Amino acid sequence: MEDGIFISQESYTKEILKKFNMLNFNPVKTPMESGTKLSKFDEGENVDLTFFKSLMGSLRYLTCTRPDILFAVRVVSRFMEAPTSTHLKVTRRILRYLKGTIDFGLFYSSFIDLNLMGFCDSDYAGDMDDRKGTNGFVFFLGDSVIFVGVQRNSS
Repeated sequence: MEDGIFISQESYTKEILKKFNMLNFNPVKTPMESGTKLSKFDEGENVDLTFFKSLMGSLRYLTCTRPDILFAVRVVSRFMEAPTSTHLKVTRRILRYLKGTIDFGLFYSSFIDLNLMGFCDSDYAGDMDDRKGTNGFVFFLGDSVIFVGVQRNSS
């Protein structure tokens, strides 16, 4: 195995799954279904605001070592003011994904490879409510993630 440091929040992930009663659910392979579109005008029932904010806070903290959930968490975070059962369903899918990838984290290799590489993707006017787009990007220095970001476009 390559020398380096592995950063994981496996214990914290287990705590989140236990706290939100998701330990017995089946895992899924992706944190969000492809093409998912959410709106603040979804027809679902309102959910407990305190519960939803607690769940989102836990997931947002977890994104420090899990950039694979960052986009999905960011999308659902837009609806913290008035979450519905539809938003909660998408959030529970993130938890189901975490259950199947509980041991994921970040590995920073001690191998010196200073190639800087970046990737990005855009969703132009993809928000159903205000037609704003979203940009996502990740930068690597060698094989190590050094920066991840998701940003909403202003127009």
